[in-house]
Amino acid sequence: MLSVAEVTKRYGPRPALDRVSIRVAAGEVLALLGPNGAGKSTLVSIIAALRRPDSGQVLVDGIDVVADPNAARSRVGLAPQDTSLYEVLTVRENLAFFAELVDLGRRARAERVDELAAALRLEPLLDRAVFQLSGGERRRVHTAIAFVHRPPLLLLDEATVGADMETRAALLDVVRSAACDGAAVLYSTHYLPEVETLRATVAILVDGRVIAAGNLDDLIADHRCGRVELSFDSPLPAVDLGDLAATVDGTVIRVDAADPARAMPVIMSRLGLLSASLRGVEVLRPSLDSVFLTLTGRRYASHPTDVSAA
Repeated sequence: MLSVAEVTKRYGPRPALDRVSIRVAAGEVLALLGPNGAGKSTLVSIIAALRRPDSGQVLVDGIDVVADPNAARSRVGLAPQDTSLYEVLTVRENLAFFAELVDLGRRARAERVDELAAALRLEPLLDRAVFQLSGGERRRVHTAIAFVHRPPLLLLDEATVGADMETRAALLDVVRSAACDGAAVLYSTHYLPEVETLRATVAILVDGRVIAAGNLDDLIADHRCGRVELSFDSPLPAVDLGDLAATVDGTVIRVDAADPARAMPVIMSRLGLLSASLRGVEVLRPSLDSVFLTLTGRRYASHPTDVSAA
């Protein structure tokens, strides 16, 4: 349903995207992961035919987005990161307006609005103006618009950023349902538990390049590395932990281990007198987070839930 082949996009001398290639099949959810500035939103906008790549090809349902952008857009449902709604219109009016833009008839519009309202828990809000909604409620309406014409390809860019728990659960349910109905979903997120909930395949984008892609379980198995981080009161000297790979960074010792739980007794037995100044231990088990850490040398920063969105 989606084929991105060797796509490059530059803003000045530095490429925002550097020969990016991904594929998403019908019924598949592909989670697009990467830090801020990795190129995720640029890629989404190119797939949606809102920007042109400098080189490479994007096909949506076999349609070249550069050669025939209007036909490609008709097959795409886009929910960008920034919400965009008509503030003075009601929720019902917003959904009906966008349904009319994609040529749904009056009866079909009404039925689709009711379906989406039920799926995204918007029924009590249908006759409320958008400016009266909370952040989480607005996020649900914003995302509902992407689903309104049942597109074969959904592009959801940080769909749950700042969302409350109710909104997050409702959106994930709708994404799973769309995939089960045969839609291809490209799902950009900073929140790793969502990837595991959706059982998504994964593409990791860093500095405009895909550095790893594949099935979630396979990625974890291929890059199986856990870590133990120990925090101390004061800077530490070099520490000998035998065969364990350890680095000292100021007041923190980082120990890479495939099985962190089994490594802990060995670590503690070798600390000796240093254990008296130990103030905290964090165990990072093999997971998608540890895959990202292994590949990039940094933790994957999740957006905290925005309590103002509740």
